[in-house]
Amino acid sequence: MPPAGPDTSSGPPVQGLTAWSLSGGSDIVLERSFESWNDEHPDRPFEVGWLENDVYKDEIRAAIDADAAPTLVYGWAGSDLAGYVADGDVLDLTGRVDPALDKALPSVAKNGTVDGRTYAVPANQTQPVLLYHNADVLTQAGIEPPETFDDLLDAVPVLRKAGVRPVALAGGSRWPELMYLQYLTDRIGGPEVFQRVVAGEPDAWSDPALVEALRKIRALVDAGAFGDDFTEVTADSSGDVGMLVSGSAAFLLQGAWIYPDLVTSMPELVAAGGIGFGAFPTVEGGVGDPDNVVGNPANFWSVSASASPADQQAAIDFLNAETYSERAVDTFLTVRTVPPVRGIDERLTDGDSAEYLRAVYEMVDSAPHFQLSWDQAVPSDQAAALLDHLHQVFTGELDPEGFVDAMNDTL
Repeated sequence: MPPAGPDTSSGPPVQGLTAWSLSGGSDIVLERSFESWNDEHPDRPFEVGWLENDVYKDEIRAAIDADAAPTLVYGWAGSDLAGYVADGDVLDLTGRVDPALDKALPSVAKNGTVDGRTYAVPANQTQPVLLYHNADVLTQAGIEPPETFDDLLDAVPVLRKAGVRPVALAGGSRWPELMYLQYLTDRIGGPEVFQRVVAGEPDAWSDPALVEALRKIRALVDAGAFGDDFTEVTADSSGDVGMLVSGSAAFLLQGAWIYPDLVTSMPELVAAGGIGFGAFPTVEGGVGDPDNVVGNPANFWSVSASASPADQQAAIDFLNAETYSERAVDTFLTVRTVPPVRGIDERLTDGDSAEYLRAVYEMVDSAPHFQLSWDQAVPSDQAAALLDHLHQVFTGELDPEGFVDAMNDTL
């Protein structure tokens, strides 16, 4: 069993309701949701455990395999959810959680469906990937934020001549490299390209859009966009973020999850407009919708199929009562994150982060397609191979064709 987290119950669980979630990030919002529920339902309280990301993934898989899952199962949707559904591990919630789903943006909520049925409800903030820039660096170099990929590539020699790393990249962590492949593939060929990979179609990785995306990545590397030591930079130490805020790098492709830390660590820089942000550039000749986004639409709650019917109903009642409640939305905004909730435009107009919050909200609200991070969308063995082989493309150990062959072997 995971370690006990904050004391969110008014006594020992009467019906054994349990939930595990991640520590850090939006835990304060979820913690308050459970506190509110437990205060109002002393006869049906949840016992909540809080775990670190990697520990949680191991614990939840072991618990589900042992038919000992918590009542509420926290996850990322994607391949894990599809596997849970295929194995009968989670409850079909279709028609039972409409009050919760009616609040959520459609581009996010649909990630909780499998074959047109609802098995998961969004639980927290939305986390699209944005292209951040240091405004002072661009001004001094006479560069505008890029609208096209060619604009970004053309900016590389200008920034290098100015003595600035064009793009900060935490290549030592590998997963940040994936965001380039995701966006470029989508911009070139649309979301259908990767959907064929998810569906396991033979030779799906051979799609011309994927090959072209890999070539454009190599063009950035060969131009020196990431510097010579990007493989030594890690995201856990915020090495990439540090280069952006210090002005030693001009651009950074990262998720919305970094913004609260930016505000906390560099409030004056953020308040002065020193950090800009926007969508990933378009690609000339690409057929993908430029409004598509990639990242993490949200994390999700599912209900364990091994729970008793009474516990399952209590979990459903919790989801309908607490998912994106007014109190929860207020708390999300207070900690400068964006809940994917319909009709909150007017609540994003105040404070020093209003411009950022509105930009993220509008990006997700208008997105025709919000693609889950690929390492969450495919099975774990394929995800490991994907990160390894893509890193070899970045370092020059594999060419695009070698990557394609290696990844087709995983299907």
